[in-house]
Amino acid sequence: MNIVCVSHLRWEFVLQRPQHLLSRAARDGRVLYVEEPICDAAEPHLACRNAGDVTIAVPRLPADLSFEEETAWQARLIEEAVRQHLTGPYVLWFYTPMAVAFTRGLTPGAIVYDCMDELSGFAGAPPQLGGFEQQLFQLADVVFAGGQSLYEAKRHQHSRVMAFPSSVDVAHFARARTAVARPAEQERIPAPRIGYYGVIDERLDYALLRGLASTRPDWHFVLVGPTAKIDPAALPRAANLHYLGPQHYDALPGYLAGWDVAMLPFAHNDATRFISPTKTPEYLAAGRAVVSTSIRDVVRPYGQQGLVRIADTVDGFVAAIQASLAEDPISRQRAADAFLSHLSWDGTWRQMRQVIGQVMSDRSVGIARTRTAS
Repeated sequence: MNIVCVSHLRWEFVLQRPQHLLSRAARDGRVLYVEEPICDAAEPHLACRNAGDVTIAVPRLPADLSFEEETAWQARLIEEAVRQHLTGPYVLWFYTPMAVAFTRGLTPGAIVYDCMDELSGFAGAPPQLGGFEQQLFQLADVVFAGGQSLYEAKRHQHSRVMAFPSSVDVAHFARARTAVARPAEQERIPAPRIGYYGVIDERLDYALLRGLASTRPDWHFVLVGPTAKIDPAALPRAANLHYLGPQHYDALPGYLAGWDVAMLPFAHNDATRFISPTKTPEYLAAGRAVVSTSIRDVVRPYGQQGLVRIADTVDGFVAAIQASLAEDPISRQRAADAFLSHLSWDGTWRQMRQVIGQVMSDRSVGIARTRTAS
């Protein structure tokens, strides 16, 4: 199965849902991953490179193009890329509805919208996004929703919406329970360490972080990840708040191994209303106790099953961390392992592939019947 994916995410920014799924898809066929343009070129062209078995294509455009000119060049370049890199039928896979504008000339065997976030709620969302998403609902053969709350929000907008919540590579993160190498920069930070990794952006509750650091100066709060869409200078600062910057996916188990508790300090805002944090099962696979704010897709099912402690205030979060530090982790780890035994990115991709295969088969039958009738 060949795939042309159009995405708003840079392949090499943070390893998340698109990389997990499409790197597995590339075992079955060719995958062309088209990123958003970079406007720095004298002449429009497509810059391609390989990331494992996936071909990454980046439109490089002049900086002074209008929206219409930029869209026309993207359409021309993606059609050229498909001709050069793929033979035979392919699936057109959307992460951003904005790509509807420049993919109309393509002729895929199926159209998939993998809706991993409510992008309209994010800072800097284009005003045209909502309109393009409605068009994408009309075009798509199937919509995959990246979490239960997102599924509930989208299920009435398309006849075939399916929930595929965040999954996990258990073996990768379980390395945190073994004698994995621990990063020296973190080992110099005193314990207890309460950690978070992920993008540091408008989704985090900075008032909560500031309050935690102030209330418990004897605890150390470690944040691992790149900043985006916020001014790093505006981040809360304290002697026990440590920002360690972006780290490679392969290094994350080493950081997790040095944490006493893992945290999900998300704010309640438009950007977090429908999120399903991939790091929740990853933290659990690492054997960490987890404390989170009451994000719906964390409360259901992780909070309800006693796998994650939920708190929204500074005092509540402190109490939850204290309980986590004092607990005997064995029973919680057993319960978490039983829950995670049913989750894997391999399994998620197999299920998605089956659905897409059926869609393509149904399309072929429909086309054949149309030709017969004519």
